[in-house]
Amino acid sequence: MVSRQERQAVTERRREAMAVLAMASGSDLLQLWNETGLPDDAETLRGPETGLVTVRGRMGGGGASFNIGEATVTRATIKLPTGEVGHAYALGREKLKVRVAALIDALHQRPDLEARIEEKILAPLRTRLSETDAVRRAETAATKVDFFTMVRGED
Repeated sequence: MVSRQERQAVTERRREAMAVLAMASGSDLLQLWNETGLPDDAETLRGPETGLVTVRGRMGGGGASFNIGEATVTRATIKLPTGEVGHAYALGREKLKVRVAALIDALHQRPDLEARIEEKILAPLRTRLSETDAVRRAETAATKVDFFTMVRGED
């Protein structure tokens, strides 16, 4: 019997992996997928299909929520012949990326493939996402303006 803590740890690892897959660029994900040679035989349960979701915001983090607008999202659900079901959602219209992400999610649930997927797909994607984030932070920091007030002694 699996303990509650073990189930939570598995759920958290899966959640983190799905976030990495959703944030990765389609070209990076497809390149890594093609290099691994993992099986891609799966039954499509849903999609990939594209639709809109309402994006909500909140002023100041604590104010009343309001609708900002809509965002395009693509989703897919697949089922492996061994029974694992994979889901994927991503912003945009890249249907192939989302189908492959759903396949990776399903394969990642198999104990015999988890380490291979972690090493060959998820770790390189995390590295690329980290590098992209560092570049964005550097570009943002370059535009930072520090304001200060000079105190005049004549008040």
